[in-house]
Amino acid sequence: MARGITESDVHTAADEIVDRGERPTVERIRAHLGTGSPNTVTRWLETWWQGLGQRLQAQQMSLSLPEAPDAVAKAAGELWRLALDSAAISARDAVAAERAALQEEQATLQAERESFVLEASAIRDKVEVASQAERVASTQAAELSRLVSQLEVQVAELAQQRDVALDQAASAESARQAADRRLEALQDAAQAERETLARHVQATEDRAHAEVDRARQQSSELKALLATLQKEQAAAEKAHLLAVEQSNAKVLGAQRQAEIQQAKAEALAGQLAQLRDLPAALELILRQRKTKPSPTKVAKRSVRTPQRKKESARTRKTSAANLD
Repeated sequence: MARGITESDVHTAADEIVDRGERPTVERIRAHLGTGSPNTVTRWLETWWQGLGQRLQAQQMSLSLPEAPDAVAKAAGELWRLALDSAAISARDAVAAERAALQEEQATLQAERESFVLEASAIRDKVEVASQAERVASTQAAELSRLVSQLEVQVAELAQQRDVALDQAASAESARQAADRRLEALQDAAQAERETLARHVQATEDRAHAEVDRARQQSSELKALLATLQKEQAAAEKAHLLAVEQSNAKVLGAQRQAEIQQAKAEALAGQLAQLRDLPAALELILRQRKTKPSPTKVAKRSVRTPQRKKESARTRKTSAANLD
């Protein structure tokens, strides 16, 4: 029931509508009052129609003339009865129409209510799905944020590792360049030593031509020794160059390879140092050959004893060891 609506309010509104010359209906009464539910107005309007006959009879009795003739009174009563019957029929029709309209309106309201219930259920389902989607999205956003943080940390670590690798590569490149410079210097020194040795050998050969008969064998041995030393030197240089190429391919191990090359270069320098002593040994041999023995000594030398042969062989071995 709407707040503030009473039976008296509905009856008063119906009377005022009748006074305006209109038939009271539920909608007109609601419009006149400005409030009220259709069910309440319909119930109080039915009581208004039910009491209408009694009010009209009371009004007739208040308007009747006591001294009127019986024929007039009878005609007036008949007219009043007909009016009451007509009013009752109109009231029943109006109530039936109002009831049918009310039922139709109630059916419409029921359909709208059911539609609203279905729509509200659908909206609740959508809200639940949206809430679940929001929770899933929040979880995914948190997971993505965590992954982004991990990726940022990994990127920073990779950048640091890259900087360290670049520094190591730069250091290795510097070491390789230093090793190349040292190798070039060693090669230049070896070339100079070879040239010097070749000049000494050529000079020795020139001097040894005067002693061809006695020094030819020794000269051949010296040449063979020189060829062997040159081959060993070439092999050492080839091995050294191969080590340098491997050092270029392995930048991170350039320092160790450079140390190995340095050790080989020092060994080569030792061999070259031994070769430097070769001209002096040759000169010593030539000086010994220039001091020619007398014919008697030559004759004695031709008939050497086994002991002298052993001493001579020991001397040659010692000279060969010095040359080595």
